[in-house]
Amino acid sequence: MKLTVKECLELNAFAGAEVLAYEKGLTCNVSSVSVFEGTDEEDLNLFGNNRSEMLLTGFLGAKGDVAKQCRLVEKIARKGCPALAVFFDGRAAGKVDDNVVAAAEKAGLTLIRMAPEIRYGEAIEGIMDSILYGENFNNSLINNTVFHLLNFEKHSSFPDAVREAAINNDFQLIILSEEFNPVLTVETRHKATIADAIRLGRESTITGDAGKVYTQIDVNGVLTYWGPVNIGSDKYFMFIVDNEDVYTAGEMTKLAEIIELAMGMWKYTPERDAKADFIKALIRGNKSFAYNLQDEARIDAQDIICAFFFKGISRDEEAHAFAEFEMGTDLEVMHINEDDETYGMILKTEHTPADTELLSKCGALFDRLKENRAGRIFHVMGVNGIEGVGDAYKLINESWTFAQNVFPYKRVFTKYELTLVNNCINIQIQGGFVHKNYTELLEPFRQMGGSKGRQLLETLETFVLDAGMSTGKTAQIMDVHTNTVQYRLKKINELLGVEVTGSRTTPGLTMALALKRLERAVS
Repeated sequence: MKLTVKECLELNAFAGAEVLAYEKGLTCNVSSVSVFEGTDEEDLNLFGNNRSEMLLTGFLGAKGDVAKQCRLVEKIARKGCPALAVFFDGRAAGKVDDNVVAAAEKAGLTLIRMAPEIRYGEAIEGIMDSILYGENFNNSLINNTVFHLLNFEKHSSFPDAVREAAINNDFQLIILSEEFNPVLTVETRHKATIADAIRLGRESTITGDAGKVYTQIDVNGVLTYWGPVNIGSDKYFMFIVDNEDVYTAGEMTKLAEIIELAMGMWKYTPERDAKADFIKALIRGNKSFAYNLQDEARIDAQDIICAFFFKGISRDEEAHAFAEFEMGTDLEVMHINEDDETYGMILKTEHTPADTELLSKCGALFDRLKENRAGRIFHVMGVNGIEGVGDAYKLINESWTFAQNVFPYKRVFTKYELTLVNNCINIQIQGGFVHKNYTELLEPFRQMGGSKGRQLLETLETFVLDAGMSTGKTAQIMDVHTNTVQYRLKKINELLGVEVTGSRTTPGLTMALALKRLERAVS
């Protein structure tokens, strides 16, 4: 359980204590207690961001320095600490300066002066005994939860039982698939949306073993506790919401353990992750199954604006990028992971602004992720319903491996590069007259022969496929002078009898060069 600051003052260890500043904070909760004797504000970074941790101090690190004591008080208040208790032990401050009191009052920090005979250990023991062994912990949360979860006569299923336990003990429960899609939701309060909680939980990349203290995440002022849970052979995530912020992290962990045990006793199996199955159906090209899953997954296919595939991008990097993207655009990212591969889609939500910048916003997400030079991103934007998404995944699946060979310097591939590569694949497979037409466009280089012909062809490939028709970038990639590139391009124009940058010449040359690279890679 948690105590309020006022309840701490009623403990024997706080006998004779006096509240010097900010009595309004007496209703704040205390779930833990620590000693702080740092010398400057930066030392407070060691204490994390637990907003219900009371600090005890004698100002030994700032003894005699009132200005420093004021700065420490202000920093402690900014961290959300519920109270600061000042002690006396002969060496510590015998009197709290009026300026320190004024600083605490202004910053909104409850400042307590302890009785001279009280020591740190007594205060710590008194607070922690009440937190760990208080009546509320033993008789309310755990016992009541067990009573409802194991009432097999009254309840017909685990969801019914846990819903009754949540209502009676003022907590909420969400179980999510490994892809962070909800498969069981028990809501008893609506201070924060599930979407906000999932977004922050995914960004924090919750890991670890069930049974340890859950990760605490503040969602718009509501405390949530996250951790992994195994149901059968499958991995899920569970987060529990402490509606009134009255339980400690240890109590919430114990609650999670009891809920997990109850799942096994009820032989509970979560409903399938319809959103993940929807994506998998489209990846496999099973459009009819995707149509059937639409309602169950609560997806309007007309809201899908982009389909994507990532290779070689870390889960942590994805999670942070997706969370920031969703919060900044009011768009939703749905995805599934397998090893270092990620398939997904971006959808509009009911909060998405009605503007025309949606595709550029998606492009900004991919540009951020491409900073990971080891990763590759393949996407198709402007899709149209289930048919369009299915076709987009088909294009990606057929082309992504070969696209890397044709464009080795690219990290983000759009539908334009993928379509070009896909056409090259079809031309190569079919052979015949069309294949002959393209290969003959590069025949002059073969006829020139020798290293000179290969050098000019390599320059043209780099200029067209890698450098975006930029002589400077071509020179950078090939590690030669720009004048050298310009000279070679002049020779290429003479050899082919055309201007390679001409609007009528470029499309055919691009296809011919891409086809040549593809054949070289697969030969």
